[in-house]
Amino acid sequence: VLAIENLYKTFRLGSQVIRALNGVSLSVAGGELAAIMGASGSGKSTLLHMAGGLDLPDSGTVTVEGRNLTNLSDRQRTLFRRQRMGIIFQAYNLLPTLTAEENVAVPLLIDGQAGGRVMSRVAEMIQLVHLEHRTNHRPQAMSGGEQQRVAIARALLNDPALILADEPTGNLDSISAVEVWQLLRRLAHEMGKTVL
Repeated sequence: VLAIENLYKTFRLGSQVIRALNGVSLSVAGGELAAIMGASGSGKSTLLHMAGGLDLPDSGTVTVEGRNLTNLSDRQRTLFRRQRMGIIFQAYNLLPTLTAEENVAVPLLIDGQAGGRVMSRVAEMIQLVHLEHRTNHRPQAMSGGEQQRVAIARALLNDPALILADEPTGNLDSISAVEVWQLLRRLAHEMGKTVL
């Protein structure tokens, strides 16, 4: 599902050059749950941003489902990401004025899909993450773990080929973190999703 080959990325900080990625290669198969671990500042988030086409490498290739993201325009990468990837951020990135149900629906609504199909799929995803009792709650009325599960439901809405999770338990207490890890493992092992 994901193939990264010989990825290099540098950043400039004044006159200093910071090498975030130095020839990184990896592949992740369908249904695999892979974790990238390392010290703070070691390039983990940079690698995830490259894998999701959120940023481009200085050199090397990122291929998702056979599509080389490094050859796509910004618009093409955005559309591909919206249709074939799910991204889960540490900070949840929920819209505060929308309910859980509305937050989950955002990707399909942006895609211009019809209301009935959208709401059916949203209900399915909310049930998958066990948040039926929070459907009409706004983020401020939910715990951190519940907000992250809304973000996971949103990431799964388009049946993505690849799910990228950038420190998905970083803002959670230990009990909520265990619940999120169990859900991510279930997505890979029971549902055949590829999770990085």
